[in-house]
Amino acid sequence: MTFEVTILGSGAASPTLKRGNTAQLINIHEQLNLVDCGEGTQLQMRKFGVKFQRISHIFISHLHGDHYLGLMGLMSSMHLLGRVKELKIFGPKHLKELITLNLKYSETYLGYHWEFVELELTDSELILETPTYEVFAFPLKHRIQCHGFRFVEKPRNRKILKEAIARYEMSLEEIIAIKNGSPCTLPDGRVLQPDDVSEAPPPARSYAFCSDTAFSRKVIDHVRGTDVIYHEATFMEDLKDRAEATFHSTAAQAATVAREAGARVLILGHFSTRYLSVGALMDEAAAVFPAVREAVDGAVFEI
Repeated sequence: MTFEVTILGSGAASPTLKRGNTAQLINIHEQLNLVDCGEGTQLQMRKFGVKFQRISHIFISHLHGDHYLGLMGLMSSMHLLGRVKELKIFGPKHLKELITLNLKYSETYLGYHWEFVELELTDSELILETPTYEVFAFPLKHRIQCHGFRFVEKPRNRKILKEAIARYEMSLEEIIAIKNGSPCTLPDGRVLQPDDVSEAPPPARSYAFCSDTAFSRKVIDHVRGTDVIYHEATFMEDLKDRAEATFHSTAAQAATVAREAGARVLILGHFSTRYLSVGALMDEAAAVFPAVREAVDGAVFEI
């Protein structure tokens, strides 16, 4: 089952020819979710072959321009290309007003329905549930209201062995019980345990997106146990005071979050344009948490 993240933009503040503004596409079981939508995101999606009409949900972390200024252009293009499928947008207070004013004063009438869910959280909360995955939002520590997002796969059913069905002449009810992890009793009184006639499903996977944030112990709690964590790393430790003043993180601080949260992999992004190369940032993080990867525009990470 597909669970992958495509980096559409990995830079901070101003876009460059190498790095676009923050945006990521989360594909879970072929359901597409867009997280943040910086300037030029729709161009990045075209460049990397993303069929953006398939996007059902958009999650905006906060109202700094490098995280949302591409949203109106994307919504307009969806309309111009004939979208009729509903679009659901999750974001901070005032985002709905910004969208509505843009539509009003440009006299744009979208050919599809869009729904807005306002986020103003003080703790981690479930904000979306589908048949196969859930999305949680949690507060980050930034200069303005900002949220992170955690995508969690629901546990899958066990895989029953075909030969067992024939051998024991299992009924539909017995098959369903085994798939759900429960034993079943055959008509002759024999009890079948799930491990006897089925295979355990692979562990459920999870991914956390930590947008702009200062280092925070609360964030560690919110993402604890997550398999793969994306965390901003705007600065290096020699600019730790600058990071603190602007409510951003250093590479070492991002690595500390991943280490203490028990992650398998850390993805670093949101690099300041002052760094022509991010090798030193990656080295700084790797000294704290070795399993670190660089967010590069167009990169795809399997979760």
